[in-house]
Amino acid sequence: MREFEFVLTYDAGADELMDEFVERSGLRSQTAACFANERAMWRVDHVFGPESALDAVETRFLDESVCNECLDVEGCSSSREYQVMSKSPEHRVYFTRRQEIQHCHSIPYLAVDHAGDGLLIEAERDGSEYVWRLLVPDDCAVGELYDRIDERLRDGIRLDLSHVSDPKNWNGGYDTGGLLSAEERETVASAVAAGYYGTPREATVADLAEELDTPHSTVQYRLQRAEEKVMTRFAAESL
Repeated sequence: MREFEFVLTYDAGADELMDEFVERSGLRSQTAACFANERAMWRVDHVFGPESALDAVETRFLDESVCNECLDVEGCSSSREYQVMSKSPEHRVYFTRRQEIQHCHSIPYLAVDHAGDGLLIEAERDGSEYVWRLLVPDDCAVGELYDRIDERLRDGIRLDLSHVSDPKNWNGGYDTGGLLSAEERETVASAVAAGYYGTPREATVADLAEELDTPHSTVQYRLQRAEEKVMTRFAAESL
């Protein structure tokens, strides 16, 4: 099996759901499961962010008159079902079921139509980017699949290849990512990017506080809370 990862980048106004992720800080989604055959698709998505952002995106996400997956067809004729599986102030879980997906082009439909049943699919929305990862057979012509996706994109959506490689870290970030609040994720992401966790350390808490325009004590607290959550989960599951 091979891992095929690519990125869809959305211009403002190209997709109302993606606009919410662009406009609302700290909002992101991650797919826990996505399965499709030639007729239907089922998926479970975890959405993280501040409560006000989650309330706004939920209005778009649960609108059954809109296809949240279609690349090129507006008002497509496939039947859709969206349900809330769980809800908390900073975390929502949604179930999606679409039937007759051959009537609307989407990544799951194109992937299954090209490579056949049995694919594993992951996806993540963050800002203007919608990252897709497919686990495909070794003999799958991923270049042809890339071209099929690219030629069906409507205006305002761009496709870029990330990589084709051996599989790695499948669904590895979900459980940990779901532990952290939006503020903790932002702080940890900035710390990693700045080299705070490097050896030798390339940034201090003071550097992060300045970059994030956040008090030193708040940054320190968020890092400590994030580290406590991650390491406690790691110890419970692995030690």
